[in-house]
Amino acid sequence: MERRIFRICAVLLAVSGALRASSDADACTGISLVAGDGGHVLARTCEWGGSDLESRYVIVPRNDAMTSLTPSGRNGLKYVSQYGYVGISVTQDTFVTEGVNETGLSAGLFFFPGYGGYEEYDSSLDSSTIVDVELVGWMLARFSSIDDIVKAIKDIHIVAISSQAGTAHWRIAEPSGRQVVLEIVGGVPHFYENELGVLTNSPGFEWQMTNLNNYVNLFPGKASSMKLTDEVTLSQFGAGAGFLGIPGDVTPPSRFVRAAFYKATAPQYATSKETVMETFMILNNFDIPIGIEHSKGEAPADLPGATQWTTSTDLGAMRFYYRTAWNSTLRCIDLRSIDFSKVTRQAHPLDPVREQPVEMIRVRNR
Repeated sequence: MERRIFRICAVLLAVSGALRASSDADACTGISLVAGDGGHVLARTCEWGGSDLESRYVIVPRNDAMTSLTPSGRNGLKYVSQYGYVGISVTQDTFVTEGVNETGLSAGLFFFPGYGGYEEYDSSLDSSTIVDVELVGWMLARFSSIDDIVKAIKDIHIVAISSQAGTAHWRIAEPSGRQVVLEIVGGVPHFYENELGVLTNSPGFEWQMTNLNNYVNLFPGKASSMKLTDEVTLSQFGAGAGFLGIPGDVTPPSRFVRAAFYKATAPQYATSKETVMETFMILNNFDIPIGIEHSKGEAPADLPGATQWTTSTDLGAMRFYYRTAWNSTLRCIDLRSIDFSKVTRQAHPLDPVREQPVEMIRVRNR
């Protein structure tokens, strides 16, 4: 028992330390697209520029018993999974950051520092308490609809894993395409309908939506020439001048604007599989080189980029795709091939070998 408590304390210290160290190095960008066949695709990046998240993909079966973590140990909310799910964890296998369950419900955690505010931890409420980094797993294991989550969340207490850690907000989506953003402020959960289908980090979702109005002048395509005088005419230097002025930095407000316009102007592809490929193409624009988030000489040497992984989920076909900073090859988990009544809980490295495969081209000399 003492060893178990020691391990839990070590985990809490390690995670809170990582969160604190990376509080200025977080950046997650989420988008969604609709295919011509009506399929909904949800995609996102996960950036963490402070340390290796040691992420793994997890498979969780039905009828899996779980006891949530609290700041004082593994003694929180107890529940049994009604649905099986697939997701990606960070640091610990129960800290699922993005995933989808067998009903097509999707949930993901996005860092939200400085604007969220959970209720204070009260050890007398341990039986209904869960830490924020385990909330995605709870939602995927227990629910098939957003409305059910909205009702159930009133009966639990969501707290920070440590007083030194930052806060999060969440994106939740159904196969129908409905999306909401969950933000907890002043200890009170707030759900916002996300009809735009975009999410980044701080400030809050409502502010981000209002801020889009600052870019009402942007439009896709080329800009028309402008004649200043009879002798001087201005014309665009190249394609896409209609987006001249779109913010290009990696701050959350700028990424929100960029993601909104890239999503809104993306062509609609016939199938959800083609649409999955388009989400990866769009999110390539949000890959963050590791050096941009750190002062010169301070970037971690073991991270090839701050964007540690990117996912795209085909909610209709029930397929979960991902790529990583170490290997940009797309990998796919087909939930329909998994028997969640028989499969065991498991977790595996996203990259068995952290090396980008290179295909050599054979050239015929004659």
